[in-house]
Amino acid sequence: MLRPTKIMARHRIGIIGGSGLYHIEGFTRQKWVALKTPFGAPSDSFLTGELAGREVVFLPRHARGHRILPSELNHRANIYGMKKLGVDWIISVSAVGSLQKKYKPCDIVLPDQFVDRTKRSFEHTFFGKGIVAHIAFADPICAELRGLLHESCQAQRATVHNGGAYVNMEGPAFSTRAESMTNHSLGYDVIGMTNLGEAKCAREAEIAYATMAMITDYDCWKVDEEHVTVEMVIANLTKNAGQAKAIIARTIPKIPAEPSWPCHSALKNAIMTERKCWPSKTIAALKPLLRKYI
Repeated sequence: MLRPTKIMARHRIGIIGGSGLYHIEGFTRQKWVALKTPFGAPSDSFLTGELAGREVVFLPRHARGHRILPSELNHRANIYGMKKLGVDWIISVSAVGSLQKKYKPCDIVLPDQFVDRTKRSFEHTFFGKGIVAHIAFADPICAELRGLLHESCQAQRATVHNGGAYVNMEGPAFSTRAESMTNHSLGYDVIGMTNLGEAKCAREAEIAYATMAMITDYDCWKVDEEHVTVEMVIANLTKNAGQAKAIIARTIPKIPAEPSWPCHSALKNAIMTERKCWPSKTIAALKPLLRKYI
C-alpha cells in the first residue's frame, strides 16, 4: 500500500466540452494558460477563471474552432494539464447519439458505464515505462459528481436520465446501420467518440469525473428517423447549450471544497511496482499524479 504525504492543492473544478461553453454568465477573471506535458500537446490552452465562487479550468475538447478529430484527441495531455493546474473534479459535456427510443434528442443522459470500442487502450493510461498500475474501473464514473449533476438537471427542469451505458466508438465516421442496430439490441444507451479515454486518464490522475451526455440524434438504428448528420448534431447542441451552461453553474457550488471522494485516492492500492524500482525519469514525468506517494 502506498502512503500519501500532504501536498498543497488548489482544488479547482475542470470543464471539458465544446468551445461555446466557456461563455457562461459569471465566468470571471478569465486567462488562457498554455501548458506542455510529457505526453505531447493538449487540445488547446486551458482557460482558468472563477465561476460561482470557485476556481475553474475549461478546455475546449476539439480546440477552438473544432479542429481535432476524436481519434486525434490526446487524452493523456488533456488530463495531465488539468491535474497540473490543480483540478480535482471534471464535468465533461459532449454530444452523443441515442441508442434507445426513450432517450430523445435534447434529452440529457448521465452515464454510469462505458463500453470500449476503440483501438487506443495504450493511449488511455499514464503508466508504463517502469511503473505498472491497475486502477479499479468497475464503476468508471464518479457517483458523487454524477449525483450532483442529476440534482442540478432536475432543478433546471431538464429531461434527464440518471445512469446508462456509453458506447465509445472510434469514429470519425458515424456508425454503420449494422453497428448501430447491434448496440441498440444489446441494450446500450448512448454512443459517442470521446469520453472513455478521458474517464480512464482522470481515474489514474485521481480526478473525479462525470459525463453530461447531450442527445443530438438517434444514431442510425431507428429506421423511421433521419440518420445522424453533422447539421443535426450542431442544431441540437445549440438548442441545449444554454441548458448545459445553467446546469454547470448550478452544480459547481455544490462540489465540496476538499477532494475526499473515493476517486481522489484511486492510486492508493493500484500501483504494483515496488517503490524502489520506480525509474527516476518516469517519476519526474508523472510527478503531478504521484507526488502524494513519493
